[in-house]
Amino acid sequence: MDPIRIDLKKKSIASKRELRGRVLTCICVGISVLMMTALILFITYKGLQLFSQDKISLSSFLGGTKWNPRDRQFGASALLLGSITATFLAVLLAFPFALGTAIFISEFKPLKVKKYLRFSIELLVGIPAVVYGFIGIAAIVPLLRLLLGGTGFSLLAGVIILAIMILPTMTTLCVTAFKSVPSAYREVSHALGATQWQTLQKIILPLAQSQIIIAILFGTAQAFGEAIAVQMVIGNAVLIPRHLMSPAATLTSVLTTGMGDSVRGSVANNALWSLALLLLIISLLFNLAVHLTTRKRF
Repeated sequence: MDPIRIDLKKKSIASKRELRGRVLTCICVGISVLMMTALILFITYKGLQLFSQDKISLSSFLGGTKWNPRDRQFGASALLLGSITATFLAVLLAFPFALGTAIFISEFKPLKVKKYLRFSIELLVGIPAVVYGFIGIAAIVPLLRLLLGGTGFSLLAGVIILAIMILPTMTTLCVTAFKSVPSAYREVSHALGATQWQTLQKIILPLAQSQIIIAILFGTAQAFGEAIAVQMVIGNAVLIPRHLMSPAATLTSVLTTGMGDSVRGSVANNALWSLALLLLIISLLFNLAVHLTTRKRF
């Protein structure tokens, strides 16, 4: 009988499949990196035309308070302040509810309630932003008008809408933070005589602190970049808000309202691209903060 010959140099079917998988993965990663790089370069190019082509100074753009394209007034400080104020207050309003809900889902035992509550929170993530905007117009704005006076279209209405929108994201991430703490820590703490709240305060919260910070950063980034819902309820008045019931404007609200009305290549259009570049830079800073926080944790 002839001996069975095995060609050791011939690649197996499994190795060929692995090679095809690696090549396909590299192609997908390369396309993703190329698209992101092209997007950043394009927005940067369009955003800098206001300063290079139209000769608008960077100091007047960042320090000016008036936004009037007809008079070539492109001061973004009021818009930036409106975005920062609305985002900060929304996170401040949403975080206690997100943390409390996450503690209830992660640390308490009524399984049926936890199951339906978590499903409801995850369901809220998929609701389109325009629906939140309509809810704001139909319910929140009239309620604020009735209780506090004015038109109801105000910074406070935008803050409430943003808080509702970022609540599911922050809650889900906080739940993940608590779930990442090994159950052995809880068991040892209870065995030593600590109560559930002592265990939560002294052990679980400190261990989950870095991931809770990540949840706050993600919620902040989401609130800062939200456009449609905020535009529908905030009033869209380009001025520095003096109080919560004052109408205001954000970077995203001016972008969404102005981009459709501006002529491509005009000064007003270039100014909107500059706002988009400013928004992109701030979003990248949020992502960098999340990366540094994650890196510090591990």
